[in-house]
Amino acid sequence: MKLLWSSRSPFVRKVMIVAHEKGLAGRIEQVRTLVAPSKPNPDVMALNPLNKLPTLILDDGRALYDSRVIAEHLDDIGTGAKLFPASGPNSGPNSGQDRLEALRRQALADGTLDFLLLWLSERARPEPQQSPELLAALDLKFKSAFDALEREAQALAKAPFGIGHIAIGAVLGYADFRYAKQNWRDGRPRLAAFAETILARPSFQATAHADVY
Repeated sequence: MKLLWSSRSPFVRKVMIVAHEKGLAGRIEQVRTLVAPSKPNPDVMALNPLNKLPTLILDDGRALYDSRVIAEHLDDIGTGAKLFPASGPNSGPNSGQDRLEALRRQALADGTLDFLLLWLSERARPEPQQSPELLAALDLKFKSAFDALEREAQALAKAPFGIGHIAIGAVLGYADFRYAKQNWRDGRPRLAAFAETILARPSFQATAHADVY
């Protein structure tokens, strides 16, 4: 398999964390790829019309996107404990709720990454072109999202390790990478404790961000 990849993308990192957890990292060729909202990459768009990373090219030539679809596919074909709880009549009495919680946490994390990437893009614009209203809204979203993650942290510590842990861990790693000045650990002791544990996992250590092209 080939993964259109960037060391700076939190969604790529999320997928590669899953790959490491499922024993698949050695089967994935990471292809360094540059995409930008204002500069469509025709090679990427030939595989993924959304011009986004990550995009996973399967052995039969099909392309999968986005990170949620790729992560669940890797969970299906890899080894070890399932990261996405199953659901259905043969999956146990609480399986549906367990899956719903895992997917809800993944949605919270992915949505947080979405606006962090938007914020990064806005900050990169020349200052006279930046929108004060948008920057203020993104700052408010940051506080709201990380306060929500603080409330999740206690339950995460007790829940079986899965995609919710990985997705939220990817947010915390990206916040350290791009938003260290926001001091997100301040006033959020349970989230800080969760970060200390999750970011020390070998899968996270092996996929650390680097600001390279």
